[in-house]
Amino acid sequence: MNQSDMLFLVLISIGLASLTLVTIQLLKRPRRDNRGEWYEGPWDDDDTPRGRTR
Repeated sequence: MNQSDMLFLVLISIGLASLTLVTIQLLKRPRRDNRGEWYEGPWDDDDTPRGRTR
């Protein structure tokens, strides 16, 4: 096995890994919290309500 064969195998494996990761990201559904809103991150917890509260 010469150097060009090894390069070909490495490039094919990198391409397959990239294609797999892109496919997983596209098929993965976005996470939702209990209220049905999009999950934005842990910084939502310390958000203070704005405006008048009743």
